[in-house]
Formats: sequence, C-alpha cells, structure tokens
Amino acid sequence: MSDLRDLYQELILDHGKSPRNLRNMEAPSNEADGYNPVCGDKVHLYLLLDNGVIKDACFEGSGCAISTASASMLTQAIVGKTPGEIRHLRKEVAEMLTSEPGNSKDFSSLGKLAAFSGVCEFPNRVKCATLAWHTLDSALGDDQEIVSTE
Repeated sequence: MSDLRDLYQELILDHGKSPRNLRNMEAPSNEADGYNPVCGDKVHLYLLLDNGVIKDACFEGSGCAISTASASMLTQAIVGKTPGEIRHLRKEVAEMLTSEPGNSKDFSSLGKLAAFSGVCEFPNRVKCATLAWHTLDSALGDDQEIVSTE
C-alpha cells in the first residue's frame, strides 16, 4: 500500500506543480467561482457543454497543491461526460474524501482521482480537495453565487 500511496502523492504533486487545463475559456457555456476562506484557495471553472456533453473544461485560480491538483484532475475527468455522469462521479469523489481513514472500500473505479483517497486522513485538507467539485456543482446548475467551502 505504501508504493500506491507514494504514487498517489506524486500524481497530486505533479498536477499541483503543472496543472492541466489551467487557462481561460473565451466562450464557456457554464462557469462558476469558488473560494475557500480558510486557506485562500480560489478557482474559476469554465465548461463548454454541447449537446448534453462536456466538450471542454478548464480553470483559473490559485491555491495549495491539493486544491490545484483537484481542479486539474477534475477538468480531465469530466470531458466527454454528461451532467448526470458527472453528478454520479462527484458523489463517489465526495464519499471517498469524507470516508473514515482506513475505510476498506475500493475507490479504484475513480481512476486517477483515487489519488485523493488519503485526503480523508487530513480533515483540514478535505475542503481544499472538494473546492473544485463544489464549484462544478454550481457551474452545472448555472448558479451565480460564489461557492464557499464555509
């Protein structure tokens, strides 16, 4: 398990240092802002929804490595999915992030997102990891309020 944990940490650090899809989108169909006042993480999520499918997703923002990596990996994970599929994925990610440490449930179906499975051991970092996902909910709902983790 230690080798897997090391691999997960490397993946999060890689996305934290070199985030994918960190850019502006000229004409998004949906977008939302999120803010974590506890540590100052900010994210602006852009989505391009076409014929009921996410065709493109990107973000701008600043924050800790976990917050940035979460937004980066989220944008990769949702392209090609419908809002219904994304809501199901979001539910699974939330369950993983808020599960009891040492939970024996297998989250490997989440693919690379399972890298965040260790975050549940650090309750103060859960909000960092979930900020982009809460912001995604707002973007899919076309909510104009800034999402806050508080």
